[in-house]
Amino acid sequence: MKEESPYIKGRGAQINVQNRFFAEAQEMLDDFLNYCAVEGDQPDDNRTHFLEVFPKTIVNKVDSPDVGMEYSMNIYQGCEHGCIYCFARNSHEYWGYSAGLDFERKILVKKNAPILLEDKLKSKNWKAQTIVMSGNTDCYQPAERQFRITRQCLEVFHKYRHPVAIITKNALITRDLDLLTELAKDNLIGVSVSITSLNEKTRQLLEPRTTTIQKRLETVRILSQNGIPVNVMLAPIIPGINSHEILPLAKAVSEAGASSIAYTVVRLNGAIGEIFSDWIRKAMPDRADKVLHQIAECHGGTLNDSRWGDRMRGEGEFAQMIRSQIQLARKKFFAGKSLPALNTSLYEQYKGGQLSLFG
Repeated sequence: MKEESPYIKGRGAQINVQNRFFAEAQEMLDDFLNYCAVEGDQPDDNRTHFLEVFPKTIVNKVDSPDVGMEYSMNIYQGCEHGCIYCFARNSHEYWGYSAGLDFERKILVKKNAPILLEDKLKSKNWKAQTIVMSGNTDCYQPAERQFRITRQCLEVFHKYRHPVAIITKNALITRDLDLLTELAKDNLIGVSVSITSLNEKTRQLLEPRTTTIQKRLETVRILSQNGIPVNVMLAPIIPGINSHEILPLAKAVSEAGASSIAYTVVRLNGAIGEIFSDWIRKAMPDRADKVLHQIAECHGGTLNDSRWGDRMRGEGEFAQMIRSQIQLARKKFFAGKSLPALNTSLYEQYKGGQLSLFG
């Protein structure tokens, strides 16, 4: 009988799934690791490795019509937070890695991001539109403590008076409160903080290397008190895991100072279906079948849902129940609150009066 592998504490994914683009290379790697294990070496030490990369561009046009952003930039590829449900896992395959443990343990660091961003904002053809940092992976993940690239990019946004939005679940964002408050004075910054549960045990299982729930609520409070508009992402809502927490969550973040909430229903596209299914059978074996069944009910009977519009909100009775609770939460806790549109005029004025200096 095959002995089950022990649960890897401090990580979300418990396996490395085969890379769909590099299947042959992945098989060779697996063979090598198995050989090492037989010979007595330790091929898997669970450490995080940072790999420096130097892309040619950093600002990306977002073509998905239901994401809610037009441009994004991702300073890090892969994310040590290890959120088991993360849709960004699939993108790690384009770099030749697995969407599973590799996504959490092999972090690509784009050290030239501030230079690329400045080149973009200096372009004569660029028109000011909000650029979202962390459209894919968190710009304040643990790597930022060491590399400080997010802070350098914020300095560029401030220099050019250009609007920027941030999505994060890490309290490290408060380190840059000085820059954020300066941007907020001109209505150039909006922050979305992701909070998926009020239960710390649930947080530890779903998002093992993220900031605690109390720290995140404190982050919402600190940002709001300093005039920085905050949206909270109740995302993803996972049936049978955090779906019962919508109203308590909404109440807590409203009291902390959030101006709005948004949500998505979990979807397990690509490799994430296998990674999540393996994880839940190890982390929550007593409810695994029920949760997977309810997720499938929200997506036409399958874990994989790529239909525009439906994929984010789901369909069917359970998805409607979630939608109704969100509507009630907004009515009850966010009446009269809203996020301001960010300011694009200062960049255009700056560009008109100053960019000629760059030739």
